[in-house]
Amino acid sequence: MNPANNIQDEHTFGEFGGVNPSISDSATYTFLAAKTMGDTFDGNSEGCYLYSRHTSPSNLHLSNTLAAMEGTESAHVTGSGMGAITSVLLQLCGAQDHIVSSRTIYGGTWAFMKNFLPRFAINTTFVDITSLEVVEAAITKNTKVIYCESVSNPLLEIANIPKLAELAKKHNLKLVVDNTFTPLIMSVNKLGADITIHSLTKFINGTNDTVGGVICADSEFINNLKSVMDGAAMLLGPVMDSYRSASILKNMRTLHVRMHKHSKNAQYVSEQLENDGIRVVYPGLKSHKNHEIIKSLYNSDFGFGGMLTIDAGNLETANQLMEAMQRKGVGFLAVSLGFYKTLFNAPGTGTSSEIPIEEQKDMGLNDGLIRFSMGLDHDIKRTYVRIRECLTEVGLFNPLLSTVNFNNGKVGQNKITTLTI
Repeated sequence: MNPANNIQDEHTFGEFGGVNPSISDSATYTFLAAKTMGDTFDGNSEGCYLYSRHTSPSNLHLSNTLAAMEGTESAHVTGSGMGAITSVLLQLCGAQDHIVSSRTIYGGTWAFMKNFLPRFAINTTFVDITSLEVVEAAITKNTKVIYCESVSNPLLEIANIPKLAELAKKHNLKLVVDNTFTPLIMSVNKLGADITIHSLTKFINGTNDTVGGVICADSEFINNLKSVMDGAAMLLGPVMDSYRSASILKNMRTLHVRMHKHSKNAQYVSEQLENDGIRVVYPGLKSHKNHEIIKSLYNSDFGFGGMLTIDAGNLETANQLMEAMQRKGVGFLAVSLGFYKTLFNAPGTGTSSEIPIEEQKDMGLNDGLIRFSMGLDHDIKRTYVRIRECLTEVGLFNPLLSTVNFNNGKVGQNKITTLTI
């Protein structure tokens, strides 16, 4: 399966032959016969539209393209990534049920599982998802779901999805995977996931001008989600606007080009950082602890993704470095990812701030960690020169002394390299 080809092949002409599908600017839809309306409410009238909270032509076009990308029978778009996550978990779980989740996940997802789901008597055990023994040991008779991210936020740990899928099948569980960091790069349904989730806000849309989410799964699950009787996506109402849906669909046509460039730039910057003695984590580096695993799972045409982290040692230095990089034009001090410009933030006080400090420390998330979403820079060598200047400014890199300083202590030797501009 080639996910980029699947996106390119999925096409619906506009109402008047337009190369883009027409936008459906309606919240409700008419029926020529009263019986058809009744059949549609009962879910027995395929191809008819009832109400845009259920679906709309524009949302269906986008959903079909996303299903083609992920290789699933069906998909359903939502108003946000959290709308997708919450709908899935509330559809799969009820009172007294249990979830086994990766401990390194997006902070909003963690907070939903830790703080909100217990109101419904649904509990979660957070584990090191890279240890299959630990995952299996956490499974109880009430467990319904194993939840993880293909590449975790923000520590960039790699989930061994085929092995997790085997565990899920062994215990009759659903494996739910958030694939937001690696669209096209990881085809998690092909690897064994039952349900794939994306925040469309990020790489898939790519322009940071809208919020959206998607659930990709088999037709039975998606139909259940949209049931007017007990479907979480229908009754909770996380609907996507048709104009936003049409905009995301247009942006998907360039996703393969963008992901290739994001990955290429992240690979280059990571290698240069490592050469300069900076502590960097990137799945495309041989030094990454799960490098061989991702090599066995990924679609190599698209690289290892646009996300990397560095360790600045402490929050004060991390903040100084990010402010310097923004001044130098490296990118923007902002949350989110997948933008044309590089974005960076300190997850401990940003995108993972919902997780208590002690639990952050337990999972290996220190306050000096900086998460980068590498942009689409044309001249990435110029960008790295600016990064190096910023590292020098805050004392993390000193080409004269050939040392890297963390917490005012010498912890490693720089490897002096020359960049050709």
